[in-house]
Amino acid sequence: PRSFFGVEDFVDDDNSRPYTYEKGKKSKNPGKHSSFKQRTEAFIEPFTLDVFISKRFVSASVTHRVTCKQVAVAGTNSKDIKAVLKSRSDIPACLAVGKILADRSREADVYTASYTPRKTDRFEGKIRAVVQSIIDNGIDVKIYLD
Repeated sequence: PRSFFGVEDFVDDDNSRPYTYEKGKKSKNPGKHSSFKQRTEAFIEPFTLDVFISKRFVSASVTHRVTCKQVAVAGTNSKDIKAVLKSRSDIPACLAVGKILADRSREADVYTASYTPRKTDRFEGKIRAVVQSIIDNGIDVKIYLD
């Protein structure tokens, strides 16, 4: 397992970022023709991962793109996790949320998801801890960094 704060997190053996993919360019004229990939992407990769971290809580969910239903949800504000953790917003709490979300996703027969960070989020620290924990617990996550 990799550490969360070392250089090896960001660069793999062949000087590439592990688990990251690039999205295609957005069209300058959105009213024009949309490609086959743009029309079918929601069906090819139907599940998205959403991670939210505030000063007090950490929460994550897996949502189906087409039906907009949440398949699995985990957060440090729930009763079962709240009693066990010392702090609800540190790195061990992020790792616990990732593990629980991965278990609940597997129960719902979801084994792949895609994750795109928000514009204000950087893919490091607590967010990286949650996503890495989900990956380590058996869910294949495609990370799209712009």
